[in-house]
Amino acid sequence: MNNQEIAKKVIDALGGRENVNSVAHCATRLRVMVKDEGKINKEVIENLEKVQGAFFNSGQYQIIFGTGTVNKMYDEVVALGLPTSSKDDMKAEAAKQGNWFQRAIRTFGDVFVPIIPVIVATGLFMGVRGLFNALEMPLPGDFATYTQILTDTAFIILPGLVVWSTFRVFGGNPAVGIVLGMMLVSGSLPNAWAVASGGEVTAMNFFGFIPVVGLQGSVLPAFIIGVVGAKFEKAVRKVVPDVIDLLVTPFVTLLVMSILGLFVIGPVFHVVENYILIGTKAILGLPFGLGGFLIGGVHQLIVVSGVHHIFNLLEVQLLAADHANPFNAIITAAMTAQGAATVAVGVKTKNPKLKTLAFPAALSAFLGITEPAIFGVNLRFRKPFFLSLIAGAIGGGLASILGLAGTGNGITIIPGTMLYVGNGQLAQYLLMVAVSFALGFALTYMFGYEDEKEVATEVETERLVQEETTGNIPAALQNETLVTPIVGDVVALADVNDPVFSSGAMGQGIAVKPSQGVVYAPADAEVSIAFATGHAFGLKTTNGAEVLIHVGIDTVTMNGEGFEQKVSQGDKVKAGDVLGTFDSNKIAAAGLDDTTMVIVTNTADYASVAPVATGSVAKGDALIEVKA
Repeated sequence: MNNQEIAKKVIDALGGRENVNSVAHCATRLRVMVKDEGKINKEVIENLEKVQGAFFNSGQYQIIFGTGTVNKMYDEVVALGLPTSSKDDMKAEAAKQGNWFQRAIRTFGDVFVPIIPVIVATGLFMGVRGLFNALEMPLPGDFATYTQILTDTAFIILPGLVVWSTFRVFGGNPAVGIVLGMMLVSGSLPNAWAVASGGEVTAMNFFGFIPVVGLQGSVLPAFIIGVVGAKFEKAVRKVVPDVIDLLVTPFVTLLVMSILGLFVIGPVFHVVENYILIGTKAILGLPFGLGGFLIGGVHQLIVVSGVHHIFNLLEVQLLAADHANPFNAIITAAMTAQGAATVAVGVKTKNPKLKTLAFPAALSAFLGITEPAIFGVNLRFRKPFFLSLIAGAIGGGLASILGLAGTGNGITIIPGTMLYVGNGQLAQYLLMVAVSFALGFALTYMFGYEDEKEVATEVETERLVQEETTGNIPAALQNETLVTPIVGDVVALADVNDPVFSSGAMGQGIAVKPSQGVVYAPADAEVSIAFATGHAFGLKTTNGAEVLIHVGIDTVTMNGEGFEQKVSQGDKVKAGDVLGTFDSNKIAAAGLDDTTMVIVTNTADYASVAPVATGSVAKGDALIEVKA
């Protein structure tokens, strides 16, 4: 099938031209905004020749074709009448995707996801302190106080973090937001926890009937204050003359919102928050592990729907109230079962393309990101996904029966182990993970997947016939070591926040967090792709490795702003030659991540593709070793 024929089938499977709002592409995939997701025949698209996977992300249906091929497919679908889009058009369209509830939950995610790293760190600190206690190694007084600083600070100032992040998301001044948030937990206010304990500390009393305390540990009130405050600040800024805006707007915003926050919004929504917390605990506390069974069974369905960020709010509330998070273990069970089902598909299939996709996707799941496993493998064949829900439900029920509760949130399965080291539950946690994995693997292997045909044999036969009839026998690949094209700090590919790269769907490799904005050639090579936007380069080395260098995540949306290309397609380069430059500050200003991926896209042609660098890398340092 030629590219035009594939493009026609893609358009038909998308529901026809009339179902497509716009199409764009990056270095590896078509990004399609559709009117009705239900009209897409996903099975047809995923099984088309040259398609390496497809999934929904950020309101876009993304079809993975790989470097080089995606350019040609984009040209073909545009020539057949699909409308193109600008960066602003696609962002605006993505923001409108989903119903009001999905958009609201997505907003929760935008607010709470930036806070998760400090909660994760706090949970790990709790685990380390708990480990010392478990080993009966008490710390001296000053060191014990220091550990309290590590474990308590994030929760003491939690409302400040929530208000800051909410202001950021809703278009307010984040600096005003964090000051407003810190006012809510000021040391001059009675501490909410001290008042609640019934000691000598009592609430302040205004006008004889309004009790006021700090909002320590409050999440929902801080979120509402942030939403109202950001919108109020923008309203004030519209009516205040520019010449006095710097003085008047922050003054009025902080004055009005501190009064509303402490006297009205805080007390009212603190009551609402308590009811939500009581309801959450009631579900988690259902007898015979039923709460864990229900949540473990539906969690990955919720991930597919895109509204799973609601758990961030509930988990942070539980941690703020009790410093314990039962959700973490239940979610871990669901994710472990999902990854295990993907492993089973990878073990059972004879399709080399599917094996190459399944095992990296499973690794990504075990590191805490299940989207590659869900969209790349399990949902594609349906049965593995639904059988993994059964295994996740049983694992979640076991987690509830065992009373598992992590000391943080945001990390699961392998990295999540640290949340159970210090609380005496490590053995139970490992048992729950093992049961969830065994069930997910066994159910899928026995009942969930069968190869439709002997794909591996057919692929090899087709290759031999092509070589015999065309004489196009590829030259033997050579071992080589690729040097780093980017100066900076090494990042494991599985930790990259993009499922196409982190899953290994595009091939094996490594990522680098840049400290300099220069892209160098990693070997003597020919430039096979040089994007006009300057954000990605494809090269074929003289020894046969096909290398993709992709600067940043979703940086294609910048349309070349901040990038400068120094080479063209067909140019011959030497290792260390400059391919292009980029401005990390402009990438950050666009709200994007400048982490740069270095992928060997023909990984399947090699016996091994292994990263060899750790820590920081300088120009000329070895980065990836490929062996034929």
